[in-house]
Amino acid sequence: MAPDYDLVVIGGGINGAGIARDAVGRGASVLLAEKGDLAGATSSASTKLIHGGLRYLEYYEFDLVRKALKEREVLWQAAPHIIWPLRFILPHHKELRPAWFLRLGLFFYDHLGGRKLLPATKTVALDKPPFSLGIKSMFKKGFEYSDCWVEDARLVILNARDAADRGAEILTQTECVSARREGGLWTVTLKDQRSGALRTASAKVLVNAAGPWVADMLSGVVGANRSSNVRLVKGSHIVVPRLFDHDRCFIFQNGDGRIIFAIPYERDFTLIGTTDVDYSDDPGEVKISKGEIDYLCQSVSEYLEKPVRPEDIVHTYSGVRPLYDDGAEDAKAATRDYVLELDGGEDGMPPLLSVFGGKITTYRKLAEQVLERLETYLPFRRGVWTAYAPLPGGDFPVLDFDKMVSKLQGEFPFLTETFAHRLLHAYGTDAWSILGDAKTREGLGRCFGSDLFEAEVRWLMTREWAQSAGDILWRRSKLGLRLSDEETAALETFVSGCLAETAAPTA
Repeated sequence: MAPDYDLVVIGGGINGAGIARDAVGRGASVLLAEKGDLAGATSSASTKLIHGGLRYLEYYEFDLVRKALKEREVLWQAAPHIIWPLRFILPHHKELRPAWFLRLGLFFYDHLGGRKLLPATKTVALDKPPFSLGIKSMFKKGFEYSDCWVEDARLVILNARDAADRGAEILTQTECVSARREGGLWTVTLKDQRSGALRTASAKVLVNAAGPWVADMLSGVVGANRSSNVRLVKGSHIVVPRLFDHDRCFIFQNGDGRIIFAIPYERDFTLIGTTDVDYSDDPGEVKISKGEIDYLCQSVSEYLEKPVRPEDIVHTYSGVRPLYDDGAEDAKAATRDYVLELDGGEDGMPPLLSVFGGKITTYRKLAEQVLERLETYLPFRRGVWTAYAPLPGGDFPVLDFDKMVSKLQGEFPFLTETFAHRLLHAYGTDAWSILGDAKTREGLGRCFGSDLFEAEVRWLMTREWAQSAGDILWRRSKLGLRLSDEETAALETFVSGCLAETAAPTA
C-alpha cells in the first residue's frame, strides 16, 4: 500500500522545520506535526545568536565551531531581515584568562572558516567613551569580534512557511500519540489538541525531532525499549532596561569558567544570559529560578559601575536544551554538537531517525545530514539547495536593509521609522503584502498597541499559524514587552473571535 507521506517529522522547533523544508524542497512529501506552537519551546528560548561558539574552543570542539562559523554568513544571506551582524566586546579580566590567550582564541575564531563580509577582531579601549560608560574603571582593554543576531522563533516560522509553500503539510497544536511499524511503513496517530480529534497517517520514514521530548517520543510514543541519550540542560535569560547607549554587545567572563552575554534588545532593553543547569522536570513547565536570577545579576554586575538588581528585571525566559549525553561532568562542558541516531532500515523495517542536541546556528547543516542518512529510503532529488535559497521575505541583499526601510517608508509615508524598521526586521519583503493598499494607519484596521494593527495580526494567523496572543506577542514578535495587560487581553479576545469564525489555516 502506498504511504500517505514519504516523511513524517515530529517536532516544530528549528530542527524539525529545517528538515521538513529541506526534504520537501528535494521533492519528498512531508508532514510535520507540532503538539504546541512552532518554536514553542527551546527554539524560542535561545540567546538569539548565529555564532561559532567562542567558548567551545576551550573544549576542543573545533569541528563544531568551524561548522557554525561557516553557517553565519550563509544564514545571514538567506534571511537578512531577521539575521544581522553584531560586534561583541570581550573585556580582558586580569584575574581570569590572560590577554594573549583571548587574542589567540579570537585569531582562530576569525580564521576557522566562512568569514567574508563580517569584520575581523580588533582591540578596543574600555577606559575611553563610549565603551567606558557604565563599565568599571578596572577594565582597560577589550577585544571586539563579529557574530550575528537572529530572531530565533521567526527563523523557525520562516522555515515552516517555506516548507508549506513548497507543499509540506504543517500541523500545529497536533500531538503525536502513537507511532508503530506496520506492513513496512510507519503508522502515526495524531491528536488535535483543540478538538481532540484523531487522525492517522502512514509514512516511509519517521523523524523524531521532538527536542526536550526526544526521549519521551522514543519510550512512550514509539515504544522503544532503550535508555535515554539525552541530557536536559536549562538555560535562562533576564531582560532589563537598556544598560548602554552604544550598539555593542558584551561577552563577560566568569570565575566559574562560563561566559555571560549582555546584548542590546528590542531598542530599549538589554538581554542578559545564559545559565547552564541540569534539568529533570517537565520541559513544558520550565522557568527561571531565584538562584539563576541572582547568578546572572551578580555575574554581569562584576563588570558594571551600577549593579543589575533583581528588581530591575522586566522579563525572563527559560528553555531546556536537549543535549546529547556525552558524560561530561558539568553541564557547561556538555557537547553542543548534534548526534543523529538511525534505527531500522533493514529487513523491511521502516527507519526512525532521532535528533539529539544541536545549535540553532547549525540547523541547516543538521537537516542536510539527516537527508543524507535517509536518501536510501526516500525518493527525492540528491544535492543540497538550502544554502542558496532565501527564506520568505529575505530576497534582498544583506547590505541593503537601510535602503529597504527607506523604500518602505517612501511607499507608505504614514509609517514612522521605528514602525518601518520593525516590519522590515520581522517580515522583510513580505511587509509590502501585510501593508497591502493601505494609505493611512487607519487603513491597517484596529490597533492593539505599539503599532500592532489588525492587518499584521490577520497575516500572522493566516500565514504563520498564530492562534493566541502569546503566539503573536512572544514568538512572532516581542511586543509582549510593550503591550499592557489590557491590550493583551483585547488581542486575545480578537484572536479567539477570529478562530471561532473560521478554522485556522495551516499555511
